Amino acid sequence: MQQKPDETALREQLAALRTEHRDLDEQIAVQEQALMADQLLIRRLKKRKLVLKDQITSLEDQLFPDIIA
Repeated sequence: MQQKPDETALREQLAALRTEHRDLDEQIAVQEQALMADQLLIRRLKKRKLVLKDQITSLEDQLFPDIIA
């Protein structure tokens, strides 16, 4: 089955957001382990991560709508 161009773009965007979300996880872990952790930076990273999670969920809903049987 061939994907529509819009679906392909959504899947690419979803993959990019998931990658950025994982990268933020790593950055947060590094910051939290630092002796002089920058709490403001950690908060900003976590906030960005939450925004990404919302965007990921929205794209997943568009790509895989719930079908009530």
